[in-house]
Amino acid sequence: MLFTTTIATLALAVGVTASPIELMKRTHTVGTVITKCSKPGVLALAYDDGPYQYTSSLIDTLDAAGVKGTFFFTGTLYGCIYNQRAAVKKAFDNGHQVASHTWTHPHMGSMSASAIQSEMEKVEQAMVNIFGRKPAYVRPPYLETGGQFLSVMRQLNYSVINDDIDTGDWNNQSPAASEALFTRAGAGGQGHIPLMHETYQSTVTTLTTWLINWAKTNNLKIVTVAECLDDADGMYKPGTFPSNGATTC
Repeated sequence: MLFTTTIATLALAVGVTASPIELMKRTHTVGTVITKCSKPGVLALAYDDGPYQYTSSLIDTLDAAGVKGTFFFTGTLYGCIYNQRAAVKKAFDNGHQVASHTWTHPHMGSMSASAIQSEMEKVEQAMVNIFGRKPAYVRPPYLETGGQFLSVMRQLNYSVINDDIDTGDWNNQSPAASEALFTRAGAGGQGHIPLMHETYQSTVTTLTTWLINWAKTNNLKIVTVAECLDDADGMYKPGTFPSNGATTC
């Protein structure tokens, strides 16, 4: 009892709202940069920059394979998130992890703390409006974590995700070239968290299908980022949050 009380006291001191049990299970610290899974035998397929026109079909591909992915959604990068609300809710309803990639996809490292907080809270509210939960995970645009960013993420209780394999799809790298990166990295050790973008059809179709098969061949379980960090119960912030009724950005 004393141990649990001490953990809870420490949590309050650093602004963490997760339960003491969740804190004891969690293998990482909020506001620190995470590049790999905390355990072997897993692969966390993680996609940035959506929602987009391919989101729904990507969910179908993952569902058909019986695997779960993580979607780092923005608010306005490729149109307003509410224009793709059906796909966003589908991702959540089907058991995939829905996480934050900020509202406008800015360079967070050069922004003030209040501006960073605003970026995060706008995405949170949109997700509350669409499926009723606030995300507890973020992957920052351009993977930039300088300036005030990490300090604000600690205050907001966000797990900060980077990557250990950059597929290079954003830089016109072919699926074959991306696949070679995984082959070279191998399936041993702590699981990979790759950087991929659902805004490229070749990533959604060719690369994703290859990775599903590669994982199966290497006896890897494809899981959400939170699951690969032994934090399946912590992918969303605890609590009940009211919708503000917004349907436009």
